[in-house]
Amino acid sequence: MAHNSTARRGVLFDVDGTLVDSNYLHAVAWWQAFRRMDLDVPMSSVHRAIGMGGDKLVEHLLGEDRDKDQDEKLDATHGAIFSTWWPALRSFDGARELLLACADRDLTIVLASSASGPELEVLRTVIDADSAITAATSSADAENSKPSPDILQSALDNSSLTAGETIFVGDSVWDVKAAAELEIPTIGLLCGGTGEAELRDAGATEIWENPRQLLENLESSMLGKLAAR
Repeated sequence: MAHNSTARRGVLFDVDGTLVDSNYLHAVAWWQAFRRMDLDVPMSSVHRAIGMGGDKLVEHLLGEDRDKDQDEKLDATHGAIFSTWWPALRSFDGARELLLACADRDLTIVLASSASGPELEVLRTVIDADSAITAATSSADAENSKPSPDILQSALDNSSLTAGETIFVGDSVWDVKAAAELEIPTIGLLCGGTGEAELRDAGATEIWENPRQLLENLESSMLGKLAAR
């Protein structure tokens, strides 16, 4: 298969809810953080905001009139509560194999995460596919979190990829919107708890149930077609 050796093709992977089964734990951790500040936010509202960065999530759920002095404490409290679940975190079935299969097809793999540095290390350990991963972003790499595209732009910059030769794999509406800002097509996975209709409405081009189903359909998927270009 003749490849243009100068053009690098790549895949940006969201991590939470896409490769690691953590979205509902994040929702509980945020819910508990709000409760500690005597703030009542329905769990379903929290879940629907998961995928946003912490700063955006707080603003989205509490609105402009909130006590902004609490923002950092809320974020830190969420992080502390979530860290108690680190030992329990599991990657989705097929996640590791999916990354390795993409790397085998000469696709550059970048984790586009807005997790903190220490949390990202835990997530990478859980995924257990470091040999396939070229680069990874953390919250330190972006001024603005999703749905702003900064994390994805940073992921491109860190790996010498261009939006035109890249596909993003994510699980939330905010993932899809962030990628759309950079005109990166998105594959949506349903394993993070967001429905197919919502992901398609946000602009996802292709939908699969989970990493295993995407892996099993790799050749016919957008990833397979990108690798074969």
